[in-house]
Amino acid sequence: MADSDWDLATVETVRKYAMQNTLEYNGQGQSGSVLGRLLGERADLRPHAKSLRTLVEKEVQAANQMAQNQGIESVREQLAASNPEALERQKQQKRVGLKPLPNAIEGEVILRFAPNPNGPLTIGHSRGVVINSEFASMYSGKVVLRFDDTDTRVKPPLPDAYNWIKDEYEWLVGRPADVIIRASERMPVYLDYARKMLEGGFGYVCRCTASNFKSLRDNSTACDCRDNSIDVNIQDWNSMNDGTINEGDAVVRVKTDLDLPNPALRDWPALRIQHAPHPMVGELYKVWPLLDFQSAVEDHLQGVTHIVRGKDLMDSTRKQTLLYEHFGWKYPETLYWGRVKVHEFGGFSTSGMREDINQGKFNGWDDSRLPTISALRRRGFQSQAIREFWLDLGLTQKDISISMQNIESINSTIIDSNSERRSFIRNPQNLRLEPNGFEVPNKLQLLRHPDEKIEGFREWKIIDDFLIEKDDYADEIRLKDFADVAIDDNLATINSFERTDKRAIAHWLPINHSREASLITPSNDGFKTDEGFIENIDLFEGMILQLERVGFARIEKIPENGAIELLYLHG
Repeated sequence: MADSDWDLATVETVRKYAMQNTLEYNGQGQSGSVLGRLLGERADLRPHAKSLRTLVEKEVQAANQMAQNQGIESVREQLAASNPEALERQKQQKRVGLKPLPNAIEGEVILRFAPNPNGPLTIGHSRGVVINSEFASMYSGKVVLRFDDTDTRVKPPLPDAYNWIKDEYEWLVGRPADVIIRASERMPVYLDYARKMLEGGFGYVCRCTASNFKSLRDNSTACDCRDNSIDVNIQDWNSMNDGTINEGDAVVRVKTDLDLPNPALRDWPALRIQHAPHPMVGELYKVWPLLDFQSAVEDHLQGVTHIVRGKDLMDSTRKQTLLYEHFGWKYPETLYWGRVKVHEFGGFSTSGMREDINQGKFNGWDDSRLPTISALRRRGFQSQAIREFWLDLGLTQKDISISMQNIESINSTIIDSNSERRSFIRNPQNLRLEPNGFEVPNKLQLLRHPDEKIEGFREWKIIDDFLIEKDDYADEIRLKDFADVAIDDNLATINSFERTDKRAIAHWLPINHSREASLITPSNDGFKTDEGFIENIDLFEGMILQLERVGFARIEKIPENGAIELLYLHG
């Protein structure tokens, strides 16, 4: 959509946020931030986010240019004249990084990121990585990367996931985690604290069925097991651990007030029997801690000072606080965030993806249709873009829905200056050049980057045969950076090397610099593949390019023979 196609209200709104952002960043406004703020105010524009990017970039560039040429105060004055409320909002909302942690002491802050290694990290997990590592950096603190892998049946660990997650954590943060722990390697510690709980009289072994206990709990009534002596509890505990008691026939519970308003907190379960073998420690243990118990004990032992978690885990905080009170420990400061739903990936879960991969619905964890970090890396997303997105969003308990276009906009700003341009001709039409009396140069030099952010040129040797896209075929076109031509049948006659009118500009490619290529674009329905020809100059696997009039793409494979494979990133 051209700039002239936008209504005046939209243009003025974009301009307002562009000037506001330029003030916030002292003359160096960022289009990604502007687009995110714009879409936050104008939900009706979200379906057009991709088309809006050009307008946003234009207005941000104009605001930055005004600050550079006329001074930052000129931007402030113009914004005050047109949208004074935006100027006030800018002052109120300006925030650099995350808000301070409560009761944080420099050099003593310890946080943790605790994924279940039943698969690699997803874009949702990346929020925890980014927020925790950023807080640690703010206070010269530490992050404990803890693998919560004590569920051997419902979410069994995937052995390869441990190294995947360590690598992905380091990619997102730029450095390894300060401490790395596998909960399954710490089982003797958890079992020891469970015994201490039983010996201390604030835990007991419950032999009730789940349905019976729920009925009693909901009526604030104690089960018979609750009054068992410590000796009986230890005897049952030993039977749980030697396999005498079967799965489902006993759990260890934490004693709490049975009149607590929330039934879920009343005598909550801390450990249960699982005979399923663990992929890392085999059949060494029969009793495994539930997450609330294991996590609480480990947080204490690692000296965690602050926990950042989803607001859906508030009950976990309440349960663990009750346990801490029994042991006489001080509970960490706890902060919460709300749910973030990514429109394009609304229905995915790690367990569901694992099952779909096993059934062949996806081609591994890095399938470009998945919301995994490995898939985003493969497509060409930068860790900085993911970090900036989460830090800009900050820590809020509000549930929100976002589009990947928000992250794409930030990513585009980051990779643009490092992405060389190349022609990619889809659905090609072969044409022959007719000089028409003009002296055609033997060579044509094209910038590797239009703003010369990448030095040097691509050099084309001009021959008679070249390619354009069939959709660009018209009586008169301009071959980009070259000449105006008139087309009759398959003959392109040169009219002028200077641009003489407003005929459409088409990108093109001499056949001698072309090679077959396939551009693969992921979608909800599978993959769309565009066959064509790419400008074959200085290409290498893993290279991120901006394809003329197409968008960013990453080179997946350059075989000795056959088509080059490209994976579409975004526009």
